[in-house]
Order: sequence, then C-alpha cells, then structure tokens
Amino acid sequence: MHKVIFDTDPGVDDAMALLFLHNHPDIDLIGITTVFGNAAIETTTRNALFLKREWGISAPVARGEGKTYNPMRNPVDWPVMIHGHDGLGNINVPETIDLPVDPRSAPRFIIETVRANPGEVTLIAVGRMSNLAYALREDPEIAGLVKQVIIMGGAFDVPGNITPAAEANIHGDPEAADAVMTAPWKVVVVGLDVTMKTVMTRRRLAELTAQNGTHLKLLSDISQFYIDFYGRHVKDEGMVVHDSCACIYLVAPELFTTRSGAIRVVAGGIADGQTIQKPDARSFPPGNWDDLPSQHACIGIDADKVMALLDETLVR
Repeated sequence: MHKVIFDTDPGVDDAMALLFLHNHPDIDLIGITTVFGNAAIETTTRNALFLKREWGISAPVARGEGKTYNPMRNPVDWPVMIHGHDGLGNINVPETIDLPVDPRSAPRFIIETVRANPGEVTLIAVGRMSNLAYALREDPEIAGLVKQVIIMGGAFDVPGNITPAAEANIHGDPEAADAVMTAPWKVVVVGLDVTMKTVMTRRRLAELTAQNGTHLKLLSDISQFYIDFYGRHVKDEGMVVHDSCACIYLVAPELFTTRSGAIRVVAGGIADGQTIQKPDARSFPPGNWDDLPSQHACIGIDADKVMALLDETLVR
C-alpha cells in the first residue's frame, strides 16, 4: 500500500488526479496539502474541501503557502481562462465548505506526517513546489525520511507551456522547484515530455460517467470548461491529464521511460523556470552540477496503457 500526501492546487486536472488517488486500491491517501497556482490559496483550499466532501474522502486537508519561496517575486494572474474563476470549471462551487481545515500549515503537516511514517510516505506534488521547499527549509532531515517525491512539472526535450522555456508549475515558483530538485531525496519528474501525450476525450469521459455517475458526473461537469480550452488551443475535444500522469507513475512506473541525472531550475531571465538535466551518461568539466543528487525525468510513456489504467480506476 502506497501512503501518499497529495500536494495540489485544485484545479480541474487536479480533481481528476485526486479521484484517481481516492479510488485506487493500492493507494492510502493520508493527506491533501494545498498550494496556490491554478487559483489563489483561499480558492484551492476551498476546492480541496469541496472535493473531499463530495467524494467522501477521509484524508485531512492542510492549507499551504500562498506566497513564493522567493518573497521578492511578483504575483501572477490566475489562469481563469483554463480552470475558470472558481478553479473548477465555473461550476459555482459554494463560497464556504462546512469542513475543518487541519490546524497545521501544509509544510508542518508534511514534516509531522513524514516523521510519523519514516520511509513510507510518497509526496505527489502537482502544483507549485512551494510547500515542499518550505518543509525542507524548516526540517532538512525529512529528505532522508520521504520514500519518494513525484512531481508534475517541467519540460526537458519539449517547449514549455507558459513560456517557450518553462512549464507552468515550475515557472510559478522556480526557486522552490530548484530547492526540491537538488535536495537529497528521490525525485521523479513527470513533465510535458510525457503528459502532453495523454488525452481524455469528451466522448470517453461521457462514457465513463455513464458507467459510474456517482462521482464522475461531478468530474465531468468540472472538466467541460477545461476541455473547451484545450479544444481552442491544443487538442480537439479532449483534455490533457497532466496531474493524473504523476499519480499513475506511482502505481505503474513500468509505463514510463526515465532518464537519470542531476536537475536544476533556472531562476530569472528569459529562461525563468526552465528545467535542465545533466544526464548521468554524459561527462562534463567540473562545475556547479557536481555533487548534486541524480534524479529521474520521464521522457517516454505508454500513453494507451496509462489512459486505460486511468479509465479503470476512475469508474471503480
């Protein structure tokens, strides 16, 4: 059984990934930590509580950071054209949800949960890396206690999606991402190199909803705005399931091809937020890459099998 803390900024594709984690029989979802990104921290926390209530999720929700790791960074506009003004596809989420938030901050929740379960907890982070970076800064020893970190973010051999160089999650807090990538724990980065090959079509989502309307009706309603966006800009009649890919890696890593090597994140300039890997198979003169931990970047995917596993789990 995989014990998971899901660090998320719900978010439409975050909602699909959360339902996958909730439904999969080999996953024990022990915590949900929220971060800003697809919307402000107040909105993403409310959305996490809303999904927890609607889907009967038992995991506690801890509110995370609403600011970047580097406090000098300017705030950015929320991607309302992608996720809607409420972060969940403009389905009119209630302003308040009558559920408690864990009294601990997200970084403190991560620290205490990892220390209570040494070597057992996987952190799956599908938004900014802010909470993980703050947790590391407060308690660096947790790097040796976490089982692994799986990140949805980055772009290595393909262009970014927020700038030509950068993917949105990493671009939103590059200093935090660099701190996470260079920490001495196992990191797997599931980025645009693979996620852009996974598409849930509108028709397929409707078919799945017909099989299990209880939970999937809400997911389908949430997803329509997102699918409309992708239909205008990226894919016809479908949505890229970025965040679900990171969750699927946990239970089916054999469906992905990875490349090992140190990973850094550019902070500043025209390449702000770019993820760069120094492959282990290449040698370079001595420099700033020396003595960094070797991490894993996903560069290949069996998209058909990934989507089949996603379908199967969502309808459980």
